Amino acid sequence: MNGAHLAFRAQPDVSIDADYVVVGSGSGGSAAAIVLARAGYRVVIVEAGAWRDAADYPETMLGVMRDLFPDWGANVATGDSILPIVQAQVVGGGTVINSAIMVRTPGDVIEQWDQDHGLGDVLDHRRMGAALDEIASELHVTDTRVDVTHFGENNQRLLDGLTHLGLDTHPTLRNVRGCQASARCLQGCRHSAKQAAHEGWIPEVMSLGGAVLSCAPVTRICRKNGVAIGVKGRFRHPQTRKKGAHFRVQAKRGVLMAASATGTAPLLQRSGIALPALGRFWRAHPGAGIIGVYPDEVDLYHGATQGTASIAHRMAHGLKLESLALPLELVAGRTGGAGTQLTRRLQDIRHQAMWVSAVRAEAEGTVKAGLFGGVRVRYRPTIRDLKKLRIGSAVLAKAHFDQGARAVRPGIVGLPFEIGPDEVHLIEEAPLDNRAWTWVLSHLFGGAVMGSDPERSVVGPDLHVRGARQLHVVDASVLPTTLGVNPQHTIMAVAQIIARRLANSDHTRHHGA
Repeated sequence: MNGAHLAFRAQPDVSIDADYVVVGSGSGGSAAAIVLARAGYRVVIVEAGAWRDAADYPETMLGVMRDLFPDWGANVATGDSILPIVQAQVVGGGTVINSAIMVRTPGDVIEQWDQDHGLGDVLDHRRMGAALDEIASELHVTDTRVDVTHFGENNQRLLDGLTHLGLDTHPTLRNVRGCQASARCLQGCRHSAKQAAHEGWIPEVMSLGGAVLSCAPVTRICRKNGVAIGVKGRFRHPQTRKKGAHFRVQAKRGVLMAASATGTAPLLQRSGIALPALGRFWRAHPGAGIIGVYPDEVDLYHGATQGTASIAHRMAHGLKLESLALPLELVAGRTGGAGTQLTRRLQDIRHQAMWVSAVRAEAEGTVKAGLFGGVRVRYRPTIRDLKKLRIGSAVLAKAHFDQGARAVRPGIVGLPFEIGPDEVHLIEEAPLDNRAWTWVLSHLFGGAVMGSDPERSVVGPDLHVRGARQLHVVDASVLPTTLGVNPQHTIMAVAQIIARRLANSDHTRHHGA
């Protein structure tokens, strides 16, 4: 089994021994796995999704939703509205379908984790800084304009527009090598330029004697006398969803949960973990886009997918503003209409620029195990969150008009399909009703948070799930707060700090020091 990749099999059943088993292969799972593998441990990664190489990625977004998303992207949060959740289910997780954006953890967040959650001895500035630096160097994190064949008009116009409005704005930092400016990060990089987990860290784990199980959803964490000793599940065919052979991974040293902010807490619940905070404090960065229509050609699909960002309003309004080349099928869904009306509205697609506001929301939701292996997410942005989004949307509309847009398409119920330069006030006065806005939930956090208070945390400062030895959480579900910036870099750093602590602790016990 050393160096093996096992995908779906109808039979026979599979049993594997490991030092550590990691459930999930995204930012957190892969980052922890590579640390433990390099420390000399045998690591088995178990992933519910399939392994897809760059040549396997479909050309259309519908195909991507079929092959790379869970249940065709049908996972949603419900409250007083239905909010789509953007997630991947594939080897490499979100690193396959995100925009490769890497942002360092803000210092005020690290201080909040210390002061409000008692994590100063685990996630302090020194440890976080060192981990962030190491990851940035290894994954070739660079200014988008440095490593891309064409920055893109969509990105350049946002950079110019926000700068002209007096807002600090910058090209994004991304973990890419040789970006071909095809603006298809969200569909998986067919050029293998994105330094996704399945391109580097996961193959290295295998080369160091580890193994990967794909198409292998875990159904239960196995425990004995309060100690996590492995996981079990059943292979599932990626197309037919037919169930196959049973599998079991025995882990001598521990189980690391990295099944995502919608997957980790429900799996802990199904495995008999009962804690007051489990499934609570679920958070996100909800956001919505503003489309500008220009008299000249912009061409969303020539340039970096997301090349410009501004966090000038992060502290005052809890906003991040950024460019986004949304795939055509999703632009159609965002545009609205049907038949000839929708066709007419999409005729000027090459003249459209799309920018988004991501809100550092104060809302807290819950995530729980649902029926038949599903999950239930309850989440409702607050009125203050809506006010933040309204501010960001108005700023983006002003930036569009500053750059010469002939019209802006706000996508807000109750407003005209298009507005002109003298009608930005309509956005500023838009309804404070979740149902009026085209929210999308990305950057997910919580459900199994870490902290010192047993009533408000699932994982203690000792890194173990409370009441379960050798059971750890290394994905975004362990983060006790939102960040106000893209979380990939932070998730990786936290996962590596936790994994390094585990590895050092094991070596100390082994050598009797």
